[in-house]
Amino acid sequence: METRNIFDNLSCIDHRYSLSEKSAFEGLSSYISESASIRSCAKAEAALVKAHLKLRGQLTDSLAQTLDTVAQNIDPEEVYAEEEKTKHNIRALVNVMKTKVPAEVAPLVHLGATSVDILDTALSCRMRDVTQNVVLPELKQLEKHLCEIAEREAETPQVGRTHGQHAVPITFGWSIAEFVSRLGKSILRIEELSKQLKGKLAGPVGAYNGPSMIVKDPEELERTYLGFLGLEPSEYSNQLVEPEYLLRLLLEMNVAFGIIANLADDLRNLQRSEIGEVFEYFASTQVGSSTMPQKRNPWNSEHVKSLWKAMCPRVMTFYMDQISEHQRDLTNSASQRFIADYVSGFTMAVARMRSVVSGLQADRESMAKNLAGAGGKVKGGVLAEPAYILLGEAGVNDGHEVIRKITLEAEQTGKTFFEVLKTHTDAYQKITAQLEKLGVENPATFFEDPARYHGLAAEKSRRLAQKYAKLM
Repeated sequence: METRNIFDNLSCIDHRYSLSEKSAFEGLSSYISESASIRSCAKAEAALVKAHLKLRGQLTDSLAQTLDTVAQNIDPEEVYAEEEKTKHNIRALVNVMKTKVPAEVAPLVHLGATSVDILDTALSCRMRDVTQNVVLPELKQLEKHLCEIAEREAETPQVGRTHGQHAVPITFGWSIAEFVSRLGKSILRIEELSKQLKGKLAGPVGAYNGPSMIVKDPEELERTYLGFLGLEPSEYSNQLVEPEYLLRLLLEMNVAFGIIANLADDLRNLQRSEIGEVFEYFASTQVGSSTMPQKRNPWNSEHVKSLWKAMCPRVMTFYMDQISEHQRDLTNSASQRFIADYVSGFTMAVARMRSVVSGLQADRESMAKNLAGAGGKVKGGVLAEPAYILLGEAGVNDGHEVIRKITLEAEQTGKTFFEVLKTHTDAYQKITAQLEKLGVENPATFFEDPARYHGLAAEKSRRLAQKYAKLM
C-alpha cells in the first residue's frame, strides 16, 4: 500500500492533531479508522458464519478461531481493489472473505444478510468500543482532575460573578464543582448509552424474509449472530437499525462537549490580565506570541472552544440521519462516515482539556485581591446581600432600601461598606445580633472580610468532588 506523508492528508485530524494528540489519535484509529471500519465489518461477517455453524452444531473452537483471524487480518487495500470492480463495498468485502475462509464454509459468508445487517451492526460495535475504550477513559481522567481541583480549592476564596459582574463571594472549588457535577452526569449517561447500541440480522426490510429460508427461528439466528459481537437486536428494524440508539449517544457526547467548552471559556476568562485568577502550565520553551515575547496566551482553552465550534453543528447531520425513506435510502451513507471525525474532534478536545486542568493552578493571591476589591465602586459591597437579609430576619421591612442607601453613602465618601455600616448603629446592632443567633464567630467583624461569606461553597465542593471521583 502506498504510504502518504501525513502533511499531504486533507483533514487536520490526520496531521495537526494526530501529532499534538498522538495518544488519543492512536486509540481512536484502532476503532474508527477506515481500516478499523473494514475489519469490524469483516468481524461481523465472521460472526454470521459462526452463527450458522453453531445452529447446525458444526462450530468448533478451531474453526471459530480461523474465522476471527481472517477478519482481523483482512487487507483494506484488497477490499478497495475489489470494490473498484463491484462498485459495492460490502459485496467487495464478501468476495475477498470467501477467498480467505476454509472452502467448506465459504458459502455461509453473508448468507441471509443484507448489507446493512453488517454495516449497522459493525458501526454499533465500533461506536461502543471506541466510546468505552478511548472516549470514556479520557473523559474520566478529565473528571478526576476536576474533582482534585474542586477538593483542593474548596476553601480558596473567590469573588462570584454573574453577568460578568462581581456578585457574592464563593470559593474557587465551588466554581470547579459546577463542572464536576455537570460533566460527571454526562459521562455516566454516555457510558449507559454506549451499552444500549443494537445490531440486526433481519434482511432488506427487517421482516426476516431471507433468514426464514435458512432456519425455522430467524430471531434465534439473529441473537446468535449478535451474541458473538456482544450486542442485542434492535427491537424493530426495517433495513436499518433504529437510528435513535446511536443518535442519543452522539447527542450526549455533544452535551459533554458543550460543558467542556463552557469550562474552557470560563478558564480562558479567568486568565485575562485584569482578572488573573488562574494560570495554565506554560513550558519554558513555549511561545505565547510571535511578536510579544512576554505573552502567555490561554491558547489551550481557546483551542478546546474552537474544536467545539467546528464539531457542535454536526449534530444537525446526526438528526438528519434519522430519516430514511421507504425502508432505506443511501442519503445517510456519506454523512454517517463523518461520525468518526466528530468522535475524533470531541476526544481530542477532551484530551486537550485534560492537559489544561492537570496543570491548572489557582492564583490565590490574585483571587484574594480581587475579592477584597470587589463590589464595583463600593469596596466590600459584595456583602450588601447578607446585610439586607439579616435586617429582614430582624424584622426590618425595608432592609433592602436601608442597605442600598448605605452602599450609596460608601460610594460617595470613598469609605468601605463595613466602615459606613458601623456608623448606622441601629442597623449594625440588629445585623450583629442576628449573626450571634446563628452562632457566627466574631460577628462584630464579619463584614470586614468578604471571604467569610461563602455559604456552603466549601462543603458542597468537597461533597461533589468526592461523589464523582468515586463514580469515575
